Amino acid sequence: MNGAGVLRHLGILAGCLISSSSINLFLIPNHLLSGGLTGIGIIVYYLAGLPVGAQTLVYNLPLLFAAYKTLGRAYIGDVVFGTVLFSICIDATRWLNVFEAVPDPMLAAIYGGVFNGIGYGIIFRMNGSSGGLDIVAAIVKKYYSFNMGGVIFALNCVIMSAAAAMFGLMPAMYTLISMFVSAALTDKVVAGFTYRKVVILISEVTDVIAEGIIHEVGRGVTFLEGEGAFTHQEKKVLFVVVNLTQISRIKRLATALDPQAFMIVMDANEVMGRGFTLPGVKIEAMLRDREAARKGETGEQI
Repeated sequence: MNGAGVLRHLGILAGCLISSSSINLFLIPNHLLSGGLTGIGIIVYYLAGLPVGAQTLVYNLPLLFAAYKTLGRAYIGDVVFGTVLFSICIDATRWLNVFEAVPDPMLAAIYGGVFNGIGYGIIFRMNGSSGGLDIVAAIVKKYYSFNMGGVIFALNCVIMSAAAAMFGLMPAMYTLISMFVSAALTDKVVAGFTYRKVVILISEVTDVIAEGIIHEVGRGVTFLEGEGAFTHQEKKVLFVVVNLTQISRIKRLATALDPQAFMIVMDANEVMGRGFTLPGVKIEAMLRDREAARKGETGEQI
C-alpha cells in the first residue's frame, strides 16, 4: 500500500471515530437515534442493552454478502473495511455514554448531527463507506434505477416511524433534526469548504473590464465565445472565479465601466488549480520535477 492509500485509510479511521464518538456522546445519552442500520442497533440497545457496534456489524453481514453477489468484488473491498472499522469504533467509544455533555435534547440533536456529518463526510471524501443502507441503495439502484438518496430517505423514514411508535414522537422529531444537520454537513465536507464565486459577465466593453479585473482585482480572466440568440451578434463572455471578498470590487468596476453590463454571480463549492489551491511557483516546481523524472526514466540528457 502506497502513502496515498495509507492516508486514505487513516482518513476513513478518523471519520469513523468522529461519527461514532458523536453517536455515543450526544445521541445515546439523550435517548435519540441515528439513521440506517445504526439506528436499528440503537433501538435494540435501548430495549435490550446489546452493543450497538456489534449489532451493526451483524446486520451488515447479509448486506455485504448480497453486495458481493450483485455488485462484485471491486465494490465490496472498501465497504468491508469501512463497515468493520465503523462497528469497532462505535463500541470502542461506548464509554462516552457516561458523559452527559449536552443535557438539552435539541442541542444534542444539532451537535450530534454536526459531528456525525463531519465524520461521514470525511469517510465519503476518502471514497470510503460505512455500509448499512448505502449497500441497500446501491443494490436497488442497479436493478430498479431508483435515486440512492431517495431510497435511503425512505428506509430511514420507516425506521423513524417505528421509533416514534415505540419511544414517542419527540425523540423521533429530534432525531430527524439531527439527520438533517448530519446530511447537510456531510455534503459540505464532501464538496469541500473552499467556497468561491463564479462571475459571468457580458458587456460591450468586456476587454476593458477584463483588464481592470486582472490589474485591480488580481484575478485571471477567461473569455468564452457567445452569440446573442435574437441579434446573432457575437460577444465575448467574461468568466472569472474569485474569492468572496473580491465580488464587490468586480461589481463596482463593471458598473463604473459599463452600467448596462449583464452579470451573473454563482456559487462554486470547490475550486482547484493555480491561484487557489496551489501557488504558481509550486506548480512550476512540480512540473520541473516531473519533467526531470521523465527524462531520467527515458535516459534523455537533462
